[in-house]
Amino acid sequence: MSHRQPVQPGLGSEFRRGRELAVEVVTEGRDPVRHAAPRLVDAGVSFQVAGTIQPRSRCVNYVIEGSLSFQQVRSGCVTNPAPGALARHDLGITPFWAQAAPKERRAQREWLRALTAAGDTELADDVFISRLAAVYTDRLRVGARSYVCGYAVLYGDVEMGEDCTVNPYAEARGLVRLGDGVRVGAHASILGFNHGTSPDESIHRQPLTRQGIAIGADVWIGSHAVVLDGVTVGDHCIVGAGAVVTKDVPAWSVVVGNPARVVRDRNSVPSSTRRSGADLGDRLVRLADTAREQARDLLDRCWTVDGYVDRPGVAPTLRAWCDAVELSDLLLGGPPPHVPAERVVELLRSRQSAATGLAAELGSDDAEPTADGHAPANYHVLAAGNALRLLGSGFEHPVASVAALTSNELRHRLDTLPWRRDAWRSGAWIDTVGTAMLWNRADFGLDTELEALIGWLVTRCDPASGLWGRPAPDSGWLEPVNGSYRLIRGTFAQYGVPLPYPERTVDTVLAHAGDATWFGPHRGTACNVLDVVHPLWLAARQSAHRRADGEAWARRQLERVLNSWRDGAGFAFALEPGSGWQRTPGLLGTEMWLAIIWFVADHLGIADALGYRPRGVHRPEPMTTAQGER
Repeated sequence: MSHRQPVQPGLGSEFRRGRELAVEVVTEGRDPVRHAAPRLVDAGVSFQVAGTIQPRSRCVNYVIEGSLSFQQVRSGCVTNPAPGALARHDLGITPFWAQAAPKERRAQREWLRALTAAGDTELADDVFISRLAAVYTDRLRVGARSYVCGYAVLYGDVEMGEDCTVNPYAEARGLVRLGDGVRVGAHASILGFNHGTSPDESIHRQPLTRQGIAIGADVWIGSHAVVLDGVTVGDHCIVGAGAVVTKDVPAWSVVVGNPARVVRDRNSVPSSTRRSGADLGDRLVRLADTAREQARDLLDRCWTVDGYVDRPGVAPTLRAWCDAVELSDLLLGGPPPHVPAERVVELLRSRQSAATGLAAELGSDDAEPTADGHAPANYHVLAAGNALRLLGSGFEHPVASVAALTSNELRHRLDTLPWRRDAWRSGAWIDTVGTAMLWNRADFGLDTELEALIGWLVTRCDPASGLWGRPAPDSGWLEPVNGSYRLIRGTFAQYGVPLPYPERTVDTVLAHAGDATWFGPHRGTACNVLDVVHPLWLAARQSAHRRADGEAWARRQLERVLNSWRDGAGFAFALEPGSGWQRTPGLLGTEMWLAIIWFVADHLGIADALGYRPRGVHRPEPMTTAQGER
């Protein structure tokens, strides 16, 4: 199909000396001239053309009809252009030298000789470079059996090892070094240069800088990924599709996201477990589908004339209302079905004390500040604040009891928390304070003592354990691990601040995870499992330390919980045999376990199978940064 593309004045700036075109040209008021061969003598100044077309000074104004195809020939020799459409060989889907016709092989050898003659270029004999690739290198080295597909771009100083492939529309620009066996996916960009960013000059006037990029051997760069200047990617790595790599990647790593983060170690997964990962993914799909299908049933089960209850037979609580909001958002994509969203907002906001900013339990007026991190009024800062956020609202008043704290008062409170005997409650209080600071800053523009809070935590973190608090003879690491999770959630995770000692955090949390008292057969509550997997997941954003051990533990937990869903009722808080409230399915257990499943699955790299992502109390992303709201 013919395609008409107007070429505006200034076209010459896009060409280089010595390039030849063979196109059908239509000029204003003139007949087409077939196979006109405009030749750029001096870029942007004048053209030598065949036929009746006359050059203009510094620009040409004409219309190109048909596909525009051209090749760079620095030696100035005349060549016939390749067809504009990508052929199978240009796509890299067939081995060129094994399947190409003799005429095609001869043409490829001529093209490689022309490239070699054009400048500082060394190409192995069995290299393939599509004639539709844009090759503008000052220096080029390509190893044996490497392949450059159509519309790929090579520019600058580029070296490729043996058995490399640069797929269509991918680019390697600047100073780039690729090891053996590197696969660069379509539309990926490896950018071994950068722009100056000085504030006293326009960016387009600043010089380019170049540190260079080094990609190791046996590396797969996924489609649309971007690798930025100065980065080294180690051997055997996988860069996920769409990832933006801004810092060095250790060997054997799998990185995803923007900015790219390590999600697993390729070398740590035995081949015998790879099939089980696929099986777990299939089971995650089934669980998530079941949860969505039964979401209305489990919400109906916990709805009464007086409001939401955690489980049948108990009184309504503010936490139950908040859990209903979170579950409905997660599984149904909107507010709870039994009452209009504005009424839920009205209820949650009505429980907040204007004097303290804390939210009292239903049927109670107690909204006084307390250092007991487990007090309902403290947890409501998290639960009600996030539920209101999901409903498009927020607290009516600042959390005054936290806003009034000076840095000295805050440090005194932190110093006097019962870290030795009750690290869990201590960490929970910090979670409340960190979250209250978030609402105060985001919704009311209040200054907070966040820097003092995080500064205290960083300097008080035990460098040997990576946690806060000490183990006890009767409970081991339970209190420090669970308390550290709560304070990490409300500060480091919520504000996007790195953990002080991530490797030691992993070591201690895994040691606790091996304690049969809490994680033995038929043992495990939602709190205990969450308080292990979240620090493991968060630390993995900073370090691949003991990744295989963490994944093995996570896989065992996932196997257990996937068998624990109860139709129409959801999950119990405790995955343990017996009776009692912890072993009865309810809103609290279901909300927590669905969040846990997401973190465990994401730690294993299979969370996409779920089709959901927590957005409330247990959201994985920071809600804000230490410098301000996102």
